[in-house]
Amino acid sequence: QVRVDETGGRSVQAGDSLRLSCTLSGIPIEPYSMGWFRQVPGKEREFVAAISRSDRRTVYADSMKGRIALSRGSAKNTVDLQMNSLQPDDTAVYYCAAVYGRTSDSASRLSDDYKFWGQGTQVTVSS
Repeated sequence: QVRVDETGGRSVQAGDSLRLSCTLSGIPIEPYSMGWFRQVPGKEREFVAAISRSDRRTVYADSMKGRIALSRGSAKNTVDLQMNSLQPDDTAVYYCAAVYGRTSDSASRLSDDYKFWGQGTQVTVSS
């Protein structure tokens, strides 16, 4: 059974940093492109970052570029999303997702492209 599990969400102050981790289990992570999205109540799910299965390509949302970094984690079958200079507008549920990489450098911004999703982890940023 395939599982996607996010960890690391919590309440922080504006300006703080936070690292979210995503673990893919049930299948090896190497062939999969991984993405992060976020959602606030009443709004559509929003793209945050994605990394290709080759790790050669990462893409970031313009709204967060320069403040975030996505990488394969040191732990097996994980990816880590480092977020810096967090602001109250970053408050959301953050979701990790996986899709089999069509090419070695595929990294999609589209939530519909992803097949496996986690339950999400809450990030709350207070001013």
